[in-house]
Amino acid sequence: MKLSVRGEYALRALQVLARHSGDAVVSMQTIATEQNIPRRFLEQILHGLKAAGVVESRRGITGGYRLARPASEIPLATIIRHVDGALAPLSCVSHQFYEKCSCPDEARCALRSVMKEVRDTVAAMMERMTLADLVARAEVLQAQPMEPVDFVI
Repeated sequence: MKLSVRGEYALRALQVLARHSGDAVVSMQTIATEQNIPRRFLEQILHGLKAAGVVESRRGITGGYRLARPASEIPLATIIRHVDGALAPLSCVSHQFYEKCSCPDEARCALRSVMKEVRDTVAAMMERMTLADLVARAEVLQAQPMEPVDFVI
């Protein structure tokens, strides 16, 4: 799995919506400003998430976006699969995006075997982790004192 910039922005935008859950809508400008996401790119991402049934929108001057269901019911895996495709590092180990391996013996391929374990671990974690969990983790991290960052060159 490689999380694209689009996938990262989608998760960050949905995190904002999850924090403001309820009936209120959040304007696209608020999301773009808060997460430093280019507005045009965010518009495309939210349009795709709306088509996938993850978000709902309201038009007009008081319009914006909100989650289509509770944050606790939206696994990160659902979002990533919709935006970026397979969670598997190789397509030959993907459940939903399977493509035939180029190796001569798929059943006995050591690389495929290892990548299947990687896929299983990543998929299990991403299926378990919801937008609500992401928001909770952000709150915990925000409450911690900032530590200086050491850059090693």
